[in-house]
Amino acid sequence: MGKTTLTISSRNYSSWSLRGWLLARFSGIEFEEIVVPPDDAAARAEILLLSPSILVPCLNHDGASIWDTLAIGEYLNELQPGAGLLPTDRFQRARCRSICGEMHSGFTSLRSALPMNLKGHYPRHKVWSRAQADIARIVTLWHDCLGASGGPFLFGKRTMADAMYAPVVTRLRTYDVKLDPVSDGYCETILALPEMVQWIAAANEEPEEIDELDAEF
Repeated sequence: MGKTTLTISSRNYSSWSLRGWLLARFSGIEFEEIVVPPDDAAARAEILLLSPSILVPCLNHDGASIWDTLAIGEYLNELQPGAGLLPTDRFQRARCRSICGEMHSGFTSLRSALPMNLKGHYPRHKVWSRAQADIARIVTLWHDCLGASGGPFLFGKRTMADAMYAPVVTRLRTYDVKLDPVSDGYCETILALPEMVQWIAAANEEPEEIDELDAEF
């Protein structure tokens, strides 16, 4: 069996790279990282939301290449069922898949208005009304899940859902979005994860900048 690799792009800007990397780390598999620089045309298009690039993230394991983030999560759950990427309860598992799917295919206004930029900080940033609607929906999802599970993660223990929503947490912090205590507490829980601390530290060391995402808002 060949070595397992995960292809990612910029830690600072690429939300999908973060999701795929967290899923791989949460699963407990050993893997090597292949980093595609953000000046690569395909990676840059993916980061700027100009193309549904299949370049990153991409998991290569045992001869298989999996590039869709939801597919990566499902594959890793089958590979490492004891890691708990999906809840054991059938109904909670379906709910987890539902909110992951909503993140995967929705919230386009939030993505456009608040691009991921871990090194950026924009106090008192004005959020577009459509993006505010996305934030309100996300907060509702968080409240429902945390209320049912008791926290600290969306389904009690960390799952695929927490990996999918982790980039949202960073966006809310970057653009100084004010939250209620429950949502703010969840954000703190995610940011305190050792994996998130490691990712953010590495992002801060990246020399690359994408001018379009470093404008003065």
